[in-house]
Formats: sequence, structure tokens, C-alpha cells
Amino acid sequence: MITIRVDAHKRIHVALAVNDDGQEAGQWRGPNSPKGWRSLADWATDLGGPRQWGIEGAWGYGRGLAQLMVDAGEAVFEINPRWTAFGRRRARRAGKTDRLDARTVALLVRQDAPELPRVAPEDVTALLDLLTTQREGTLAEATRLRNQIHAIMVQLDPEYHRHLPNLKSRAGLKALETYPSRGPSLQMARAAAVRRIAGRLRLALDQAAELAKEIEEHAEAHFAPLTRLCGVSLLTAGALAGILGPGQRFTNDAELAAYAGVAPLEASLAGVVRHRLNRGGNRRLNAVLYMIALTQAHHSPQARTYLDRRVSEGKSRREALRALKRFIVRAIWRLWQECQTNDLKPLVEVAA
Repeated sequence: MITIRVDAHKRIHVALAVNDDGQEAGQWRGPNSPKGWRSLADWATDLGGPRQWGIEGAWGYGRGLAQLMVDAGEAVFEINPRWTAFGRRRARRAGKTDRLDARTVALLVRQDAPELPRVAPEDVTALLDLLTTQREGTLAEATRLRNQIHAIMVQLDPEYHRHLPNLKSRAGLKALETYPSRGPSLQMARAAAVRRIAGRLRLALDQAAELAKEIEEHAEAHFAPLTRLCGVSLLTAGALAGILGPGQRFTNDAELAAYAGVAPLEASLAGVVRHRLNRGGNRRLNAVLYMIALTQAHHSPQARTYLDRRVSEGKSRREALRALKRFIVRAIWRLWQECQTNDLKPLVEVAA
């Protein structure tokens, strides 16, 4: 078995092949482009087979290469950059080079391939991830524009909130778009700035609404079982699907909990068993779980009963919410298995 590790960068990729004896079988370096990917595939074919790949950045800079290899029937595994850093710390010689990193992860893939997350062809989850990320960015832009408007309005009329509708409402937005110009030239320029920013704000809100509609349509068609969980709307289901990604990246709910950073880390010493908060994991997923937990705390009798019981046991409210998030992950995992029964076909064919 030839194990090939790829260190994916913005402009170049570096690959290192290792055989079953742990010896280097070859090294490749080339551009991050379709032509470069095909060159790498030809180089790997010349090494013989069977082959398996470990790509650092399989969902980032190495996404195109990973999908090309998956489309060609190769076994491709997703590599966390932290594993490379851990390998460097254990190395006998200090230092960091593409070659040393490639060798570290190539050996890791050769030894632990069955336990590593395998890259699957992109399906509708990749589309949902793109749409959800765009919507989050658009809403963040809308918040930034509202803050700009507020800063100008305070100079125009410090008491504007008393006679203008809420800036988050349609009436408030319309009032900003038609805000009258009066007074000195500077005040007139400020009023014009408010109208211009309000126009950009309306565009951002319209785009966010369009994206939300598209996310809901895809989520309802493919991931409706997730909405049976209290606190999960179609928009939340779309966000979860986009983060969890295509295929079976997690073999059980414990792996998903660790990925989300909601599984406590053991910190035992001298026979005393302790656990500490996991501040790692996917923070986007962690934030989604937190919002679900807050919703359940207000609207789910079962969740409120559980939180009250944990508080009565001496836990703080925050600690009880963390424990609830772990149970939510378990519920999401079961519902996600139902979603996997749907026929999620690859969205596009990767150019060969």
C-alpha cells in the first residue's frame, strides 16, 4: 500500500509517498490548479497501487484535488493540521518544512487510516454550506451597516429612536431611505449618507432573504428529519447539514460531540478522575448547538426538567447547558442517520 500525504497550499501542493515499510517512495511538488492535480494523479499512478491519500485542507485549498481523487475512486482521508503540529513536536529534530510535515502525516495515514474521516463526493451539503456561509456573512454586513447608520443618526438627531420606527423593521428601513435633508451642508451630507447606506442595507437584507428561502427548500427536500428536534428550524437544519458535510464523516455520536467541542476532555492525574471543558472543535457547530440548547431551555419541558435536575445536583446553569448540548448532539446524530437514507447524489463531476 502506497500512502500519499498532500500539504495543500493556496498556490502549490506538496506530496510525499510512503510505502508499507515507512520508506519514502517519492516526492511531488506542483501548482494548485486542475493541470497540477492531473500531474499529481499521473505521478501517483506511476508509483503503483493500491494507494491511499491524506490531504491536509481537503475542504479548503485541497478541495479540488480531493474531489478529483475521490471521483477517480481513490481512498482520500481528511487530515487535521493539528495532527501535523503534534507530529512535529514529537520529532527528534525540531523544525518545519513541507517535506517533514508530509512525512509525518503520511505515516499517520498509513497507521490509522480506518479511524480517519474519509472524504466523500460533494453533494447538496456542500451547496448548503456555501449558502449558509453567504447568508451569515450577509447578515453580519447588515449589522455593520445598521451600526454605521446609528453612528450618523446620533449626530443628525440624537433622539431619532423616539420618532423613527425600529431600524430592524421594514418601516424603519423605508424611513431611512427617504430621510429628509435639512439644515447646514454637513447635516445634509449626513442625511445623504444615511440614505446611501440604507440602500445597501436593503440590498443585503433582500439577499439574505433569498438565501434563506433557497436554504429552506434544500433542507426540506433532504434533511427534514432534523426539524423534529426542538429548536431546529429548516434554516438550522441547513446549517447543520452544511457543517456535517457529505458522507459518513463520523462513525458515532461521540465522534460528532468531539468534533463540535461539546465532549469534555479527560484531565485525570494520580488516580483522580477529572474532566475539563473542551474549547476546541468546530466553533460554528458549537454555536449552532448552543442556540438549540437555549431554545430548548425556553420551549421544551423535557429540557427544562433536565436543566433543573442538573442545577439541583450542584451544577451551574452554564454547566447544565453544556451537558444538554451533549444530549442534543446525540439526538442530532440519530436524526442525521435518517437523513443519510436519502439518495444524495454528487452535484458536479470533477474535471479529469
